[in-house]
Amino acid sequence: MCLGIPGRVVEIVEGYAGQLALVDVEGARRRINVGMLDAPPVAGDWVLLHMGFAMEIIDEAKAAEALSGLEMMGSGAREPDARESGAHESGAHEPDARATDPSEPRTVEPRTVEDRQPRVRRRFEVRGVVQGVGFRPFVYVTAAELALTGSVANTGSGVVAEVEGDAGAVAEFGRRLQTDPPPLAVVESVTETDQPPTGGAEFVIADSSSADRVRTLVSPDTATCRDCLAELGDPADRRYRHPFITCTHCGPRFTIVTGLPYDRAATTMAAFEMCDDCRAEYGDPRDRRFHAQPIACHACGPRLELIGGSGEVIGEGDQALRTARRLLTEGRIVAIKGLGGYHLACDARDEAAVTELRRRKQRGGKPFAVMVADLDVAEELVTTTEDERALLSGGRKPIVLLPRRTPTVGAGLAAAVAPGNPDLGLLLPYTPLHVLLLGIGDDTPGPDALVMTSGNRSGEPIVTDDTKALTELAPLADAWLRHDRPIQVPCDDSVSRFVAGAELPLRRSRGYAPLPLALPFDIPPLLATGADLKNTCALGEGGYAWVSQHIGDMDDLSTVDALTRTAAHLGLLTGVEPEQLVADAHPGYRSGAWARAHAKGRAVRTVWHHHAHIASVMGEHGLGPGESVIGFAYDGTGHGPDGAVWGGETLIADYKSYRRAAHLAYVPLAGGDASVLRPYRMALAHLRAAGIPWDEKLPAVAACPADERDVLAHQLATDFGCVPTSSMGRLFDAVASLAGVRHEVAYEAEAAIALEGLARSRPAEPAGSAYAFGLPTGPDAGEPVVADPGPVIRAVVRDVRAGVAPELIAARFHAAVAALTVDLAELFRHRTGLGVVALGGGVFQNAVLLEATQRALRAKDFTVLRPRLLPPNDGGIAFGQLLVAASG
Repeated sequence: MCLGIPGRVVEIVEGYAGQLALVDVEGARRRINVGMLDAPPVAGDWVLLHMGFAMEIIDEAKAAEALSGLEMMGSGAREPDARESGAHESGAHEPDARATDPSEPRTVEPRTVEDRQPRVRRRFEVRGVVQGVGFRPFVYVTAAELALTGSVANTGSGVVAEVEGDAGAVAEFGRRLQTDPPPLAVVESVTETDQPPTGGAEFVIADSSSADRVRTLVSPDTATCRDCLAELGDPADRRYRHPFITCTHCGPRFTIVTGLPYDRAATTMAAFEMCDDCRAEYGDPRDRRFHAQPIACHACGPRLELIGGSGEVIGEGDQALRTARRLLTEGRIVAIKGLGGYHLACDARDEAAVTELRRRKQRGGKPFAVMVADLDVAEELVTTTEDERALLSGGRKPIVLLPRRTPTVGAGLAAAVAPGNPDLGLLLPYTPLHVLLLGIGDDTPGPDALVMTSGNRSGEPIVTDDTKALTELAPLADAWLRHDRPIQVPCDDSVSRFVAGAELPLRRSRGYAPLPLALPFDIPPLLATGADLKNTCALGEGGYAWVSQHIGDMDDLSTVDALTRTAAHLGLLTGVEPEQLVADAHPGYRSGAWARAHAKGRAVRTVWHHHAHIASVMGEHGLGPGESVIGFAYDGTGHGPDGAVWGGETLIADYKSYRRAAHLAYVPLAGGDASVLRPYRMALAHLRAAGIPWDEKLPAVAACPADERDVLAHQLATDFGCVPTSSMGRLFDAVASLAGVRHEVAYEAEAAIALEGLARSRPAEPAGSAYAFGLPTGPDAGEPVVADPGPVIRAVVRDVRAGVAPELIAARFHAAVAALTVDLAELFRHRTGLGVVALGGGVFQNAVLLEATQRALRAKDFTVLRPRLLPPNDGGIAFGQLLVAASG
């Protein structure tokens, strides 16, 4: 797949949900992303490294073999005058032969005149996530420890340091840049250039420069660190109860950046003049807030205020917080300004308050996320594993989907929080404002669980502007708890779950964006506009891609405008000037129309939806440009080249092209969105395709009004208003309705989510008891294999008529879909020789299906690639579009 360097795991780094490990490579220790491994490594494991990622767990013999091969390649490729040229570059994955064990005490031994090394000066250009994460203070302190003089500054490309001193100390400085950076930093590369010594007696932090082309990696916003939380609750600390406490290790970054380089003047903190105390901390290299750009305190920082329903100020500072908590306790709905926008909050245990919020927001049955005070409250409400607790409490603090506990009487949440849903979406407080709102110390008790839903009207982006919040959220909120630090970039909460040993992102936003993704090959400057649902955009150039934060569904003009602003801001941060735009091939997608409207003479390349799904998974796992996979793209909708709605696809794919190898048999989708919102219509379409009469004793038939049934029968008989679909998502809808689980839905995948919850509640059945799809048995005729869902539909109907419980029907159906995937994988391994399977598309958000499919494929010796860094849904489409477009 790709050339790698062997390293040995020292330990898993705390606070990163098991995704980061300290790895020893030839004596140099560095942080490595291990999230792409099939199973988490343990200390002592050997891993193969590529571009900062662990790609494979290997044994010691294979590690020795790989190292031997690299040494042979290095000896043959080395140029004799490389050192004399004065410039060399070392990436984060390259060992430094001069490295020493970082656990050893760092002392600079006194030298005699005879022992003293020659004085040298060297320039270090550091690229990666190195701005806004305390990197310059780290450089300053490191230089001071090693008795080096020189300077450090932010640039448009990262950080540049020049140091001068003894040759050994300069070499040690270079090693520490790569092995011991600050916790939030990610070092992509360090380029070293020898300079003539100039003398000097000090080390300074110089003014930042933006003269060169801007290309840096800005850190995401990060949850409040333990040190700041301790100060927040310490009455003796000057930042006691300060709602905006932060340091170089935590707080806002991405959402306050207005330009680069990352300095206070290029953030929304620019207008807040530091007080003398903050300025002293900012300038003290011994302080945790040394050059922390969002630094503030009660004297000079942002101000809180609480606005009442009539627009009047009803509280300021700490009193605003206490009054807001009282309002929440009384059952009121409060709009709260956070890092990336406003939330609407209410007491999650108050049935009347949650029901009223649902009514005002026209939320239907869609679940609300709940912020709980701590892990103890979370454990009362849901069951968690160690991995899930780490994900909940780590530095990113996404919303995590977790299985509900059966509550004791009076101890649960309001039923209206997530009606009929098997999971709860929980998150922990990630800003000091949230912590104070939930209460600390001797605060008057208030709610320990708050509904926290995006502050917006249905279908629109999250509100960030204070003036708009007062008008647009007026029908929704009773009060507004806000501050005067502007939000530059809207950023919703991220959503994740933990499935089959790894994180599965469902919405990648706060805490994750705008971290770059490594590309498996260099690409030209491109902008991909994603899809119309769960839209994100992506910029790519060279070896990296930047996928934006979640933007939303492109069914409203305000969301289209949000795409414009997001693409512009991402371009500002990355410096990518796209030569070509890429869009989904659907002719009616608004994201495609946006690309054409903003092309300005540049070419717009279109990519087929399901090819992009598979390419996204391939790229995330680092497959090279010549590699192919058996790809399964299961989702609700995607435009196919034949004009049909695809969604149950098996593709033999590389980045450049694909071949449709198999798909679900077409059934008519009558009336477009009408059949999406009313699953009983899809159930009736599948009954007709399976040759089963519409018996009113079947729940799905009974759910369809008689007059609508007559019209639907005419549509299906004449194809009027129908489009053929092979959608796996619509098949899940049909089975949910046939089993009497959901006949109508208010939000995407509601029926499938309910079916998954029922399947999870059943123990696994013996092999052979599941339903089975029909597959042809003849030789390969060159046409796609058609998987017939008819036998499954007929089996479901038999079970319904026999009174089989919906839980068992759901479990059997999930097992059938997993078995179909394995059967097709084996068929196409036999025909193509391929043994790598990629799973993509929104249906694989289903934890029961993903875990069963992954387990069954591995049992058949397939290599299984599943999403880990990007969502399987359309939130990952833009990344795949970049890779397909760049491949010709």
